[in-house]
Amino acid sequence: MTRSSLFPGFDGLLTLSRREGVDIKPTLLRVLTDLYVQASTHSADEERQFVELVSRLVDDVDDATRAAVRARLAIYPGTPIEILTKLGLRPAQNEAMLPLAGPIPSALRASPLKAPAREDTPSAGLTMQPRDAAELSEMFLRAGVKERIAILENLATAPLRPAAPTPPHRALNAIEALEMAAFNADVETFTLELGESLLLPARITQEVMNDASGEPLACAAKALGMPGAAFERVLLFLKPEIGQSVEAVFRLSRLYERLSEQAALIMLAAWRGSAIAAIRAKHRPALYDDERQNVRASSPRTAQSSPRPIVRTVSEGFKR
Repeated sequence: MTRSSLFPGFDGLLTLSRREGVDIKPTLLRVLTDLYVQASTHSADEERQFVELVSRLVDDVDDATRAAVRARLAIYPGTPIEILTKLGLRPAQNEAMLPLAGPIPSALRASPLKAPAREDTPSAGLTMQPRDAAELSEMFLRAGVKERIAILENLATAPLRPAAPTPPHRALNAIEALEMAAFNADVETFTLELGESLLLPARITQEVMNDASGEPLACAAKALGMPGAAFERVLLFLKPEIGQSVEAVFRLSRLYERLSEQAALIMLAAWRGSAIAAIRAKHRPALYDDERQNVRASSPRTAQSSPRPIVRTVSEGFKR
């Protein structure tokens, strides 16, 4: 499949959605739809890829997700004809500005945009495997600002188990220490305290701190339970490249207000899982049968090096 710049990094989520036990197809479909309707025009390759992805996912999601996607695409003038037909919508005719949506089934009229209750979802609360967590973490870290916001907004309803919140007394002490380090522009102390508070390895914490746009830092602060006012003070004093930009501080503050704790804790779980995946990959044998090869190679040497039995005779004494 040709990768379009409109959907960077979604191959990893497609792979994750095919694996047994983790169903994130509803989240993926919502993210794709949100990204598509944000642009007023699309190239032929972007339209083709959108049709291919949505056609593959729309039949495998729940009714609430399908209704939400249907509502978004029904009022978007650039929805491809193939998707309109698949969703039961009528394309625009006679130079009409918008395509007309057909009647919504009575089962969906009560709450078409309401996500299903988490306890009614068979796959609710599923724990990500380390490899899946690594793919989600990598996709988020290499995505652009718009893609990151769409991912975070949809993670709040994803059937994935979040990380456990930090105990309140530990979080309060950590927030005070982080504010003091930020006020002194002590990035090193801030990084160490953040990693210890969230139980993150140094490599992941450095990636969060070194990110230029600031969304990973917002996720980490939200997962710790930092108040919005404290997060704004951190932005103003910790890094000059952010604190001296009114636009950057305002953008991240608005993101922090909308960011749910659920989404931040799911991302925290993904970061921790990616660290486990990295450790496993580091200690994995180069060949799948290395151990068996070693056993087979050592067997002949063991047989050749075994000593001959000692035989005693009356005339010659001890002989081997």
